[in-house]
Amino acid sequence: MEWMKTYKKAVTFSYDDGVLQDERFVKLLNHYGIKCTFNINTSLGNEKGSFPVGNIIARRFKIEDLVPLYQGHEVASHTLTHPFLPKLNQDEIIYEVKEDINNINRIFNQETVGFAYPFGQYNDNNVSILKELGVKYARTCDESHDFKIQTDLLRFKPTCHHLYPHIFELIDEFLNSKSDEPQIFYLFGHSYEFDVDDNWDLIEKICQRLGNHSDIFYGTNQEVLL
Repeated sequence: MEWMKTYKKAVTFSYDDGVLQDERFVKLLNHYGIKCTFNINTSLGNEKGSFPVGNIIARRFKIEDLVPLYQGHEVASHTLTHPFLPKLNQDEIIYEVKEDINNINRIFNQETVGFAYPFGQYNDNNVSILKELGVKYARTCDESHDFKIQTDLLRFKPTCHHLYPHIFELIDEFLNSKSDEPQIFYLFGHSYEFDVDDNWDLIEKICQRLGNHSDIFYGTNQEVLL
């Protein structure tokens, strides 16, 4: 973690599914100098990947259109088809993860090392398979509500979801901390939620509060965790 040589604090975001709302979200992130890792399913693009959420139909981008959109951010795996991994057998899990990673590597011309568990569901066998496939970190949906450096990166717990009721108290605690220990604020969610909940103002306030601090490192998940 090179950033620790210069900074005591880091901020990183993680958002899933490669949906159309990412276009507006990326503009917001770029404006406030925040980096995000976007976790995508490469076999679910455009109409094939549409799904109902609340009062809207969430729609995914064509995968190729995500290449320019995510410039400056990170792309990580979320499996090919977004299944419940604990319900799959070993061969099915390997196929879902390996093929998604191979597609991302080819389309985005990169080496993919990150992962987010679909639905936040995983078990010890899933973790072992990810490790064998060369995945270096995998995000769960288990909120830590703290900023501590974690050692189990294949069961990584984000600080919180953007709807955490006490998120601004948590942000203030992070910003005001004088700890000598390195700290990470890690936010996660889906950008389609901002349309479903009609709360784009919330994520803008979060970005405004967390962004553009000279004493904070802003990086992708890979840059912050590895």
